[in-house]
Amino acid sequence: MNSIKQLLAATADLPSDVAADAPLLLAHVLGKDRSWLYAWPEQPLTSDHIAQFHALLQRRRAGEPLAYLTGQKEFWSLQLSVTPATLIPRPETELLVESALALPLRQAAQVLDLGTGSGAIALALATERPQWQLSATDISPEALEIASKNAANHRIDNIRFVHSHWFEQLDAHRTYDLIVSNPPYVAQGDPHLLEDGLPHEPAGALTSGPEGLDDLRIIIGNAPEFLLADGWLLVEHGMDQGSDVRQLFRQAGFTHIETRQDLAQRDRLTLGCYPR
Repeated sequence: MNSIKQLLAATADLPSDVAADAPLLLAHVLGKDRSWLYAWPEQPLTSDHIAQFHALLQRRRAGEPLAYLTGQKEFWSLQLSVTPATLIPRPETELLVESALALPLRQAAQVLDLGTGSGAIALALATERPQWQLSATDISPEALEIASKNAANHRIDNIRFVHSHWFEQLDAHRTYDLIVSNPPYVAQGDPHLLEDGLPHEPAGALTSGPEGLDDLRIIIGNAPEFLLADGWLLVEHGMDQGSDVRQLFRQAGFTHIETRQDLAQRDRLTLGCYPR
């Protein structure tokens, strides 16, 4: 089994999700795209390539996410580097980007992305609105290093990265037209944390107290101090947290509060405007 065709044929009996990812893993090992594999199915492989492929395949069978094995994940048509220090960007989070871009903000808006991780949200916004000035924070130096690398790879220069736990290290006199965040919002002990590769992702980017609301309370409660007049806050949250999050927005004094659903019709994000 030393050709591409033979090697991939041998994966047919593996679990369906692993078999589906096998061509992507082999393409990664060869430094090619998947279409190249099918254009050259009889291409012989070296023993080193075969060994690398089997090692990655074994890790995938053990539940490690594909994005961590290849070090890449696409978000908003941007190819991003990811590592186990960052949460893997989800397609559902693109709704937050869409909602932010639709807001009536000034042309040179000041925008804050809290808990940027790989930089996915900030990079998507910066790409679509190069006249905006963005600040992106994270408590993890390793995550900020990845986010900075992604910005450099895409030649995006309208983002400054700040090492901060939410608002703690931000200038109290600097205010923003828009604050966005995809914070941890999974309840501690939630059985879903044992599924879909989540055990391999950073727990600090996933869980937030017994109800999953601890970080959302901090962000929503403190956001008004950092918003300009009629500034907006957008946060992603769990599908069963819409009612609780809207209540937090009301308690903080926000108006025009709205929860929006993702393509599966599940509550995915809540936004509101803070009047002055």
